[in-house]
Amino acid sequence: MNRRLSKKVPRVGFVSLGCPKALVDSERVLTRLRIEGYATAASYRDADLVVVNTCGFIGSAVEESLQAIGEALAENGRVIVTGCLGAKAEVVRKAHPRVLAVTGPHALDEVMEAVHAHLPQPLEDDPFTNLVPPQGVKLTPRHYAYLKISEGCNHRCTFCIIPSLRGDLESRPIGEVMREAENLAAAGVRELLVISQDTGAYGADLRYRTGFWGGRPLRTRMTDLARALGSLGVWVRLHYVYPYPHVDEVIPLMAEGRILPYLDVPFQHSSRRILRLMKRPASGEDNLARIRAWRAVCPDITLRSTFIAGFPGETEGEFRELLDFLEEAELDRVGCFAYSPVEGAAANHLPGPVPAEVREERRGRLMQAQERISARRLRRWVGRTVRVLVDEVGEEQALARSGADAPEIDGRVYLPGAAGLKPGDWVEVRIARASAHDLWAAPPGRSRTHPGAARGAAALAARRGAALASK
Repeated sequence: MNRRLSKKVPRVGFVSLGCPKALVDSERVLTRLRIEGYATAASYRDADLVVVNTCGFIGSAVEESLQAIGEALAENGRVIVTGCLGAKAEVVRKAHPRVLAVTGPHALDEVMEAVHAHLPQPLEDDPFTNLVPPQGVKLTPRHYAYLKISEGCNHRCTFCIIPSLRGDLESRPIGEVMREAENLAAAGVRELLVISQDTGAYGADLRYRTGFWGGRPLRTRMTDLARALGSLGVWVRLHYVYPYPHVDEVIPLMAEGRILPYLDVPFQHSSRRILRLMKRPASGEDNLARIRAWRAVCPDITLRSTFIAGFPGETEGEFRELLDFLEEAELDRVGCFAYSPVEGAAANHLPGPVPAEVREERRGRLMQAQERISARRLRRWVGRTVRVLVDEVGEEQALARSGADAPEIDGRVYLPGAAGLKPGDWVEVRIARASAHDLWAAPPGRSRTHPGAARGAAALAARRGAALASK
């Protein structure tokens, strides 16, 4: 019997908490573990040690992370902590002094050093365990993936501690980003979700230097990246885009169908005074003008945003100003958080804290108002034929998303009659009805179409060259 096959392979359990950016960090660690010959364990019981990738942005996330660490210690006993809460090692070690090691976020090398120290990698090089696909290990379904283009943030929003956890803006080289995107598309990914702390600032730290992809020059800039990604034949969705003036440049790409007509813009508020207290760019009036201009170029653009209700010093009048902004802006998708003091955030020291019950009441009022707006916006799709991407298939219906719906945060499109469908299919459907959050397609008819399988690398390269040549 082959000695290598009889040898016990070290197994690592993995718990991933937090936002999509943290999920990408988890994917990178898991990819490195796989490359080095480690196996992953499906349970605490089967793991030789456990890595917990934590979130530490707000109090509830800290609590959830500490609970997850405690559970891993109780069930396994050998735990390495990484992620945003890991940037506050003293908090982790005070709550759980038995952890083996603590590292901060996007600390791949440090995590691997800790794993090596407590669970040495296999001594023999086994080509079977070292086989890893070019796109790496992914924690998302096969048909969509997050593409992180930068780390950190140069803003100093008073409610946020991300720069202290993840540092200043650090953009990835555009050639590296495009090679990853190309590998994902060639592997069958149908949707790329572009994420960062500040997508609109991509390349600013590099002075928008020119990189290379496929031997062709390409500037390290959001518009140039979006145009190049749009040549891969997949859906491209932009998240976390500050409302900078140059964001206007990507709207024509949406109108032309190169990338999805979807923009996730965290406005946070509309009051000029509150935005100044938050140290946020732009004002409510500026944003309304920008929204009108975007819709003039791309009428079907879907706009998603997030807001904070009950920020320190917010008056009832300023909150009503925010409600008026929502009515005029008619955003398609909105999330709202009641202000939550975050340890280390400058906003904690601002005068005029809003009582917790008032913060929560305002959050509820905002979401009630937005529900009416969302229902009104979704009704415009009734009777139209749209392309959707299938996520799940059941016996009697399938769950899908239109270009207006990001996975796990937006709505769904319900498809009756799931025969012949599979996750990752693009399908043309006619919308029969709408609610405040979701759409329902009409029963299948002759108009339903199934595009072919993911295109090969050669076709992708051909489209890429044509798109760049047309710049």
